[in-house]
Amino acid sequence: MATALIGLALSLLVSALAWYYFGTVLLFLVVPFVPLLLRGRGNGREHPVRECPACGFRTADPGFEYCPRDGTRLE
Repeated sequence: MATALIGLALSLLVSALAWYYFGTVLLFLVVPFVPLLLRGRGNGREHPVRECPACGFRTADPGFEYCPRDGTRLE
């Protein structure tokens, strides 16, 4: 949520400065797409993928300690 709000604020700022400099409002149409440029950058809190040695179930969700299929502890 914070990334989206910061991206929106920055895109509005860039659009306003470009509108002031170039004198056109068409750059305001680009505002919704600027936060997409920041997408894909990790926040450094990704969880490692853990796997069930018995059946191969894989998850990156830290809420899973055991395999939901057979109850084996994930590695």
